Amino acid sequence: MRELILGGARSGKSALAERLAQESGLPVTYIATATVGDQEMAKRIEQHQQQRPNNWQLIEEPIHLADVLRQQAATDRLLLVDCLTLWLSNLLLADDSRFEQQQEALLQLLPGLPGRLIMVSNEVGMGIVPMGEISRRFQDASGTLHQALAQRCERVILTVAGLPHILKGDPIC
Repeated sequence: MRELILGGARSGKSALAERLAQESGLPVTYIATATVGDQEMAKRIEQHQQQRPNNWQLIEEPIHLADVLRQQAATDRLLLVDCLTLWLSNLLLADDSRFEQQQEALLQLLPGLPGRLIMVSNEVGMGIVPMGEISRRFQDASGTLHQALAQRCERVILTVAGLPHILKGDPIC
């Protein structure tokens, strides 16, 4: 099963994804897309690391997400990607050709991916249109990616104030 969990900053989306992964009973591989760019981000990464169970495998991959998913997916494993927003930012800052290539690779891979996949991403399309070109480009790319992923996922959840709202698929038990 493929799941997409969306929400704003500090909405509880990562906590929900981690809870669902823990409750699955499957071995979990946590795929982190963040990079340490400053002290504040280093602290956030450290907090996330401390929250996760010690028995989860960790893979840090800021760019080549589809390759890691292809290598790690198995019918008896859960992959948790946190987060697509940072992955998208990494791609947009890298270069245009890499962005298109990596996004297309992810979208093509998902339908046949074995096992369970939970992807976490920030919903950024509910506010005003940003003034800067790179910010508008990010918002547009994020919205387009989320729409494409939602079509390919069996369950889509919007998390607000720690409360999950099922947009598509089965309720959470």
